[in-house]
Parts: sequence; C-alpha cells; structure tokens
Amino acid sequence: MTAVLLTGFGGLDKLDYRTDVPVPAPADDEVLVQVGAAGVNNTDVNTRTGWYSKAVRDGTGSDESEVDVSDDGGWAGESLVFPKIQGADVAGTVVAVGSAVSADRIGERVLVRSMQQAPSGEHGVCVTMGSEINGGFAQFCAVRSEEAFAITTDLTDAELASFPCAWSTAEGLLERAGLVAGERVLITGASGGVGSAAIQLAKRRGAHVIAAASASKWATVTEWGADQVIDRDADFVEELGANSVDVVADVVGGDSWPQLLEVLKLQGRYATSGAIAGPIVELDLRTLYLKDLTLVGSTFQPRSVFENLVSYIERGEVTPVVARTYALRDIAQAQQDFVAKTFAGKLVLLPPAVEVA
Repeated sequence: MTAVLLTGFGGLDKLDYRTDVPVPAPADDEVLVQVGAAGVNNTDVNTRTGWYSKAVRDGTGSDESEVDVSDDGGWAGESLVFPKIQGADVAGTVVAVGSAVSADRIGERVLVRSMQQAPSGEHGVCVTMGSEINGGFAQFCAVRSEEAFAITTDLTDAELASFPCAWSTAEGLLERAGLVAGERVLITGASGGVGSAAIQLAKRRGAHVIAAASASKWATVTEWGADQVIDRDADFVEELGANSVDVVADVVGGDSWPQLLEVLKLQGRYATSGAIAGPIVELDLRTLYLKDLTLVGSTFQPRSVFENLVSYIERGEVTPVVARTYALRDIAQAQQDFVAKTFAGKLVLLPPAVEVA
C-alpha cells in the first residue's frame, strides 16, 4: 500500500512517502480500515519533531534541531519505535475483520478514536493513533474494533476526518472544565482545529464564546458562532477586564499565559490541551490560590466523549470546517502550511484511491 513512514525525530525529510508498504493484517480483535481521509494535527508535527521532550522549550514548529529528544520525544514521555505511520485522524470504511470480530462490520463507514484506551499495562492510560500505534497516513490501517465507531452521515470522508483528534480534544477540554449554559468562555487559538471545534461545542452548551484569533480571521470565527472576538496578541485584561470569564480553554500557552488567569473570575476554571506558543509559562501561585482557581490538564478522554461527538455529527449539530485538502504525497507541504497558520479550520490529507484488481 501507499503510506508515509516517519523514520525518526527531525524535519520534513523524516517523512518517507512509499508505495511498497505491506497492508496490515488485522489481529483477532481488530478491523482493517481503508482510509478515505486523514486530518493534520499539531500532534503530527510535535511527534515528528520530538516536541514533547522536556528538553524542548519553544512552541510547536520551532527548530531546536540540536536538542536531544531521543529518550522522551513521544507524548507519553517515552521515545518512539520507528518507522511509524502517523495520522491521528482516520475516516474510512471497514474492509476486513479479525477472527473475533463479526463480518457484519465489513462495509461500515467509521471514525477512529484518536486517543484510545491503552491495552492493560501498556503506555499508561491511553495510546494515540500515529504515535504508539500506526495511524492514518496510509491507504489502510488496522485498529481495535471497539475503537472504530460506526457512523451514518452524508458528510464526505474529508469532512469526517476533520473531527476525531481536534473535536474530541475540544469536547474533552470543555467537559473537564465543566462549562455550562450561560457561562463566559475564552477560547485561545480559536481559528485552529481545536479552537474552531471548541467554538461550536461551547455554543452547543449554551455558553457565551469569546474567541482569540488574528484579526484576519475574525469574520471566520464569528461565522462559526463566536459572540466576541479579540486579537490573539491583545492584552486580555485590558480587553476583557479582570475577573470577567468563567472558563478558559487554552491550546496556546506562551508568554501571555499569566493574563489568562487574571481574566478568570474567582473560582474560575482553566483547562489546557496544548502549548503552541510555548510550554514554559510563569505562574504566580498567589493568583492561583487567592482566586481559588482550578487548573486542569486534559489529554485522555473517556469513551463517552467520542460517543457523544459521533452523535452530534449524526444529528447535524456540528459543522465540519475543512480549510484545504492535499494528496497524501504532499504531506510535507501540508505540514508546512499547518505550521504557518495562514488558514482557518482543518487541513486534510487524501490517500490515493485503491486499485481494484
């Protein structure tokens, strides 16, 4: 099959586009999915560069090529086994099943959960598509049957592939933060995959959404449902006022991070799933304890988060936001464009069609 192999930590030269990769054989409890489309995510870039290593201190996409990430470059604090097929987002069709899976699943359209329950004793609580297990940057992938969710929808594979990683991350963030109707939520990185998902999902919960994005993308994030937009480089306290926001959903971090706690109300909640502007921030513990704040890190999501997401899609309660699609062979360009952040929404890769003998 055609696939992109990640051959080691490093630059775009570590992405090896191949046409001679063996099609994986599904294990007893697995299904074989013909990949229709696979989304591009921060975690793809972060995994390739070894950004998750504690030795890296700059934001996503930065060049720290002299830093040794060999021991802890994977998101779970470990190294990775190479070569690896990346791709956290998979939308496609079941074309074969393992011996313990009903053949009735063949022909199902499926979305694959990106952040999966780890098999007992492996990698802590979860494993990620394209990191601990092979992902969707290929014509086929084998996944545990319970992690391939049947879905009934008229959306295209490219549209479906925009959902799994970013939208489950956003839903997990809002769930962990306990966002409810009537509350004010500040969403950073609002024009990106997680941010655009968080806008729609927060509106679905009945919240008042404040979106932080570059001025060139204000019209777009407003179309997605934001009630208020502010510049991503603005002084948040000056723009919004201290103690004015119930919840912050953050994927940015970086130098402006302390302002996010200042705009939170007393007993406000901050939740994070990323640090694209930089992982090292300054925390004044007096702000934390005198305001009685709750700070939450959000990575693993219970199964119910993905089940709920599938139901939202099937009921038409959320709308996919695909900015651009690329052929799988153009993965390097797609990742360059992703890091440049000149788009709003999601970028999606399309593998070549499978030739039928």
